[in-house]
Amino acid sequence: MDLGTATLLVGGVIGLVLALFGVRMLVTGRAPASTVRNFPGVRAAALYHLLFGLALLLMVLGQGLLTGAARLAVTVLAVALVAVALVRFRPRGRRSADGQ
Repeated sequence: MDLGTATLLVGGVIGLVLALFGVRMLVTGRAPASTVRNFPGVRAAALYHLLFGLALLLMVLGQGLLTGAARLAVTVLAVALVAVALVRFRPRGRRSADGQ
């Protein structure tokens, strides 16, 4: 396995973990305090992680399996997901434990 393939594999695993973490937060409605502290709420934290994870997975799958226009389309879609995550669900800064 060459370095490029290994990097794609690691990126895919990280994307999958982020997406599953986001889904778990959405389903349970709970998140670790260290995660929620930086977001307005659990839903925002979950969607942020889910969108970033899906974008990373799309990038990895596009680079590994597709060519030409399909690869470009998947890359543009992944960048759009990241843009939505950053604009709509970005971390808002640290809050203290009592919410102030």
